[in-house]
Amino acid sequence: MIWWHDFIRIIFITNTILAFYIVFHRRRSVSTTWAWLIILLIFPVIGLTLYAFFGRGISQENIFAINKQRHIGLRNVQKSIAKAPKKTSSSDTSKAGEIAINFFNHKHESPLTKNNKVELYTDGEVFFHDMLKDIVRAKETINVEFYTFYSDNIGNRVLQLLIKKARQGVKVRVIYDAWGSMGATKAWFDQLRHAGGEVLPFITSKNMITRYRINYHLHRKIVVIDGKISWTGGFNIGDQYLGKKKKFGHWRDSQVRIVGSASLLLQERFVMDWNASVKRPAQLIRFNSTLFPDLDEKNIHQDDVATQIISDGPDRYTPYMRNGMMRLMLLARKRLWIQTPYLIPDDAVFAAWQTIAMSGVDVRIMIPCKPDHPFIYRATQWYANELTRCGVKIYIYEDGFMHAKTTIVDDTFSTVGSMNQDYRSYDLNFEDNAVFYDKKFNQKMVQVFEEDMKKSHLLTPEEIKKQGRLLRTLQSFSRMLSPIL
Repeated sequence: MIWWHDFIRIIFITNTILAFYIVFHRRRSVSTTWAWLIILLIFPVIGLTLYAFFGRGISQENIFAINKQRHIGLRNVQKSIAKAPKKTSSSDTSKAGEIAINFFNHKHESPLTKNNKVELYTDGEVFFHDMLKDIVRAKETINVEFYTFYSDNIGNRVLQLLIKKARQGVKVRVIYDAWGSMGATKAWFDQLRHAGGEVLPFITSKNMITRYRINYHLHRKIVVIDGKISWTGGFNIGDQYLGKKKKFGHWRDSQVRIVGSASLLLQERFVMDWNASVKRPAQLIRFNSTLFPDLDEKNIHQDDVATQIISDGPDRYTPYMRNGMMRLMLLARKRLWIQTPYLIPDDAVFAAWQTIAMSGVDVRIMIPCKPDHPFIYRATQWYANELTRCGVKIYIYEDGFMHAKTTIVDDTFSTVGSMNQDYRSYDLNFEDNAVFYDKKFNQKMVQVFEEDMKKSHLLTPEEIKKQGRLLRTLQSFSRMLSPIL
């Protein structure tokens, strides 16, 4: 028995030393540091195992592979931008807008594109119908990139159409996140490969176990057709996004269809992700005019929506998208309306929202009424309660599951994309957003938000007071672990 006690004591001492070394040897936020320290100290051995898989930084091999990719199409994007303003109506790019535009383009990777026709989609049936129609019409290239690509009814419909197009001679490429696409096996995707298409798991999906890093995911949702038509937003490929899963019911999301020069930037993002993920040099995509077509007279749209495409991932030293979105939100003078399925902001974003609300701006945040992941939802509830006390209006969407990731700033700026308002999107996932500088498109976004409010209820202090002690305890515990959820 004495030997057994000594053994346990050695484990605890060793675990404590390793916990402090592991957590503090890498640069990370204070909140994330403490969250992991709690896990490591409360759950000896088990905590170390969890950290090995979920806590360590992204593989240096992956960082190198991603960062070495060159922008092969930016020159063509610049050509398109130069041509567009002569033929299109002016979008609103006010002095306030220039602040956000300059921030997002500070490395000259996200120029403001003109000559874009943009349509907003909020219903899964309509989205899939129109996206499949675009795929049917493809003549040269179809590039598809999704976090989730399920092997279910709609997943098989999309896959079979891609197989048909590949057999017709269209160049079809698919990138997917292996962790997010459970059930979409290699054998399932081999159907497309045998038809002449190409399919790759994103680079962070490779050797997830041997490299002990399964916490970094491709969360982008991108489709680019012939370099001219593109889609991005919150929808993935799966039946649940059509509202066919009882757990979620009606699925409320937001996606945009872009026809114009912004599609070239989404093409550029896809190409860089593809080239980072290939196994052989022969698979690399090189510049050609089919992928990056020149803007011609037929492609010029009078309904011009000035658009930036921004993207980010844990390969960057600073959270570029989080900082940029925070800068954009701080421009709000009239309204800041946000939709997000996960409301787990870090301290900086929380303080920004608190400051904006206290400045007299109408801050509204819409969240789901039901959990996707229990711990994450309890943390979302904690932040919803705190933000309500700060004067932020929290709307709880009750007509199914709210999965849209949108932001509306005043009457001019709005965003649609894959980025949630949580630590994972800020620090761990590879995300993309489309930022729009246009009053007409902003009005459409406002109308959709107001329609969603009719299917929501406002969280009140009285409702918060009715929450039981057990629920409040779960909320507090989940919030404490929120930096690693």
